[in-house]
Amino acid sequence: MEKAKVSMRKTGFIARGCLFACMLALVACAGGTPEAQLRQQFDAMQAAVEAGKAGDFIEGVSPDFTGEDGLDRAALHNMIRAHTLMNARIGATTGPLDVRVDGENAEVAFDVLLTSSSGRLLPNQAGTYRVTTAWRREDGDWRVYHARWRRGQ
Repeated sequence: MEKAKVSMRKTGFIARGCLFACMLALVACAGGTPEAQLRQQFDAMQAAVEAGKAGDFIEGVSPDFTGEDGLDRAALHNMIRAHTLMNARIGATTGPLDVRVDGENAEVAFDVLLTSSSGRLLPNQAGTYRVTTAWRREDGDWRVYHARWRRGQ
């Protein structure tokens, strides 16, 4: 009987230890470094575009977003919705991200190739682009507030 009590205490201790380790892992994943959080937000926004969820994508865009040729947040949202409606699914293949975090601000630069669900390049947007985005923390979340792009070589 005494041996059973010791074994149960030992098992309970191990179970509590495993639970504690899992909780620490969850906290570490939820927090992460600012760069890891930014990369996670970027990935979520890319996945939203590819899934045709313009509304989910635009949640990661600051209300005062500015882009090329005076593009604002509403125009960006409309552009993504229009492409989604025209192409059924948009693929965004990005090269490695060049991430630079400076406190509550960051810059992410990358190359991107856009494709439609049929695998064809989007009309009038064929080719690759070099994109540079500026980000900042707003209400604890990373949001893009500026973007510029140029046609790739």
